[in-house]
Amino acid sequence: MPTLFRFLFICAVMAGIIYATMVALVTWVDPVERDVTVRIPTERVNKPQ
Repeated sequence: MPTLFRFLFICAVMAGIIYATMVALVTWVDPVERDVTVRIPTERVNKPQ
C-alpha cells in the first residue's frame, strides 16, 4: 500500500505544479491584440458554375 500512496502523492504534486503554472500564466501574461488580414484568392470566392 505505501507505493500506492507514494504514486498518488506524486500525481497530486504534478497536478499542483501544472495548476500553479496555469494560474501564473493567466495572472502574469497579457495577450497582445493585433489586426489579422487573410488574403483569399478570387478563384475560391468566385467559383465558376
